[in-house]
Amino acid sequence: MRALVQRVTRASVDVVTGDASERSGEIGPGLCVLVGATHSDDAELADKLAEKVWHLRILDDAAGVMNESLAARHEAGLHAEVLVVSQFTLYANTDKGRRPSWNEAARPEHAEPLVDRFVERLRALGAVVATGRFRTEMRVELVNDGPVTVLVEL
Repeated sequence: MRALVQRVTRASVDVVTGDASERSGEIGPGLCVLVGATHSDDAELADKLAEKVWHLRILDDAAGVMNESLAARHEAGLHAEVLVVSQFTLYANTDKGRRPSWNEAARPEHAEPLVDRFVERLRALGAVVATGRFRTEMRVELVNDGPVTVLVEL
């Protein structure tokens, strides 16, 4: 599994249907996490990825140093907010030609339960999690804080 983690001051995701859109999730300061799965990924890996993101020290501490995690914020009684959006394009292969291949991305019926498991594990750890909606067209809006963007792959 792969997660593209962005530290944000705010983030939201809208589900788009035709000319209409509906807000699916939004957060204040925290992390926006785009999550993708490949064919060999399983529930255990989804749990490990959630724990890695939960403990990733990319938030500023009181001194303004990237030394704090969502876990630390939660332990301090602060909100640990995460916006999770499924993103099969994290498995794009651009080795040949100009059009990416999506062959390495898991089929939706395999990927959706893994993304759900990732979200469930973050919530079990104490995160306040907002999400997009699987198998829909979405628009993600965020303000990257730093900017800080980290690719986590297990």
